Amino acid sequence: MYKYIYVETDISAHPRTIEILRRFPQACIIGCDRYTEVFNRKAQDFRLQKQQPALILARKHTGHIQVAPSGYGVGGHYNFYFSPMLNCLYDCRYCFLQGMYRSASHVIFVNYEDFSKAILTKAAKFSKDEQVWFFSGYDCDSLALEPIAGMAKFFLDEFEASGNAWLEVRTKSTQIRSLIGRNSMRNVVCAFSLTPSEISKRIEPRVPSVEKRLAAMLRLQERGWSIGLRFDPLIYVTDYRQQYQNLFETTFSALDSQLIHSVSIGVFRLPRDFYKVMTRLYPDDAFLAQPFVRQDGQISYPLLLESEMKKWCLTQLTRYIDGQKLFIAELAASNSQARIDPDPSKEITNVAPIFS
Repeated sequence: MYKYIYVETDISAHPRTIEILRRFPQACIIGCDRYTEVFNRKAQDFRLQKQQPALILARKHTGHIQVAPSGYGVGGHYNFYFSPMLNCLYDCRYCFLQGMYRSASHVIFVNYEDFSKAILTKAAKFSKDEQVWFFSGYDCDSLALEPIAGMAKFFLDEFEASGNAWLEVRTKSTQIRSLIGRNSMRNVVCAFSLTPSEISKRIEPRVPSVEKRLAAMLRLQERGWSIGLRFDPLIYVTDYRQQYQNLFETTFSALDSQLIHSVSIGVFRLPRDFYKVMTRLYPDDAFLAQPFVRQDGQISYPLLLESEMKKWCLTQLTRYIDGQKLFIAELAASNSQARIDPDPSKEITNVAPIFS
């Protein structure tokens, strides 16, 4: 899978490094002092690297956990995220990572133990009755590289011993073996991102089909795992109502609603600078060429359309799931109410869908 693997000298003898390198006996191993020498190098071609990314094994020295952005959560008051990996196996056209990083290479910080120490130390500062949430999958896909990285397997063991630390493993992958092979955990939610099949085929290259992801979710539920559904980002097309209605019906008819922990929605949005980078990378891409607007420093759909989509989807979802389990992924929380309640007397115009 990887032709080139860069290894920081400091962790070349780390047991996790050795185990990962064993999987790629034919790879060219290149040493480096710090991963940033490779990952942050100027004049890299992200689009070209995406076709054959390198692997970088490194140590994360500081900042093992971060406060989650406002509006990022599923009901908990204390929300953090951690990223033992950077970048993603998939190539979703809306993904902010391609606008944030110069390199498409995959980074694995092999010192998982330092992340775990930071997580458990943070959780211990709160009452044992508080749910302190830690989200993986913010800067990567939590399970896509599981056969190589073993990230979920390690952190499940760590969270099992905690009384108040809760983990969300967010993914588009079907690599669930490390979860299927063990008992379910009350404080772990396996969250899957979903987009209507026709849209996914166009703008989510390499992502497993909706049907395969649902099959993976059902297997997890059969083992007792709680499932999270993340309809995020919502993508506008002319017939988005029909497409999302089909997706909702297919999803909830396949799964046990009693084992659905939470459902969240959020529309497409990107920091303005990331969007500029992405349009330079893909100047002819139909999705990125839409007439988006700028609001609150983000590039997104016009406010009226954004609000209509969220309100319609929330209404549909209440047919399938208790409203207390529904959440809006809203980065600009101060404007959340305005974005939910559009003026129905106004007509939505000047939006070009990616398909008719």
